[in-house]
Amino acid sequence: MTNRAKLLASGLAVLLVSACVSTSSGPPVRTEDTAEAANQYYSLGARYYRNGQYELARDRLKHALTFDPKLAIAHSVLALTYQALDVPRLAEEHFELAVRFEPKNISVRNTYAVYLCQQREFDKARAQFERVINNPENDDPEVMLTNAGVCMVQKPAPAEAETYFRRALSEKPGYGEALLQMALLKRQAGDQLSARAFLQRYLGSNPSSAAILYLAVQIEKDIGNARASTDYTHQLLRDFPTSEEARRLMEAG
Repeated sequence: MTNRAKLLASGLAVLLVSACVSTSSGPPVRTEDTAEAANQYYSLGARYYRNGQYELARDRLKHALTFDPKLAIAHSVLALTYQALDVPRLAEEHFELAVRFEPKNISVRNTYAVYLCQQREFDKARAQFERVINNPENDDPEVMLTNAGVCMVQKPAPAEAETYFRRALSEKPGYGEALLQMALLKRQAGDQLSARAFLQRYLGSNPSSAAILYLAVQIEKDIGNARASTDYTHQLLRDFPTSEEARRLMEAG
């Protein structure tokens, strides 16, 4: 999975909170408090979704909605479940219900925007991202700005993507994901010096990984800096000797 795909996929994990109920397949004890019952079924359904047990997730989430038909987070995770079950009509239906019932819920709307991007509904996705970004209660706009940029890369609309990444960095100059996405974007555009600069900014305030060091090797090779490329290669082989990236470098000699 690419760094961009991982970033978008991460938006879908926001809703998957840890359940506070039994992992038993049986239903929780019915309570007169319907809100509590709805949350219990939602939590269990979210856990099943996270574990890839989609049929069980679907059933528990539908049960949650019998107690609280307007529980937006249950609609959102049920939409993800229908997406996993390849039922796009119901996925879209429940996403729309989720944002209708809680239009200011940042996680719900961000998840819908990510879904629309995956469906290549780029303009609709951008509209949803903008709603989240402009929400005055959003304490982390750099995250959604970067997600929107990744979506525009996939359109592809690199100029729009760069605008979103730069907006993210204006909100939080050291935000690693935006720095990494700018490095990838500049390398794709053939601007290797700018790619190096953004990656160096990333490495200055974020931990390295095999994938990051491999990218650094490739950028330095593109620039023609053999010494820097060798230094990054040695670091990758030393710190991540069993990684896929290390294997590729060894095979390439």
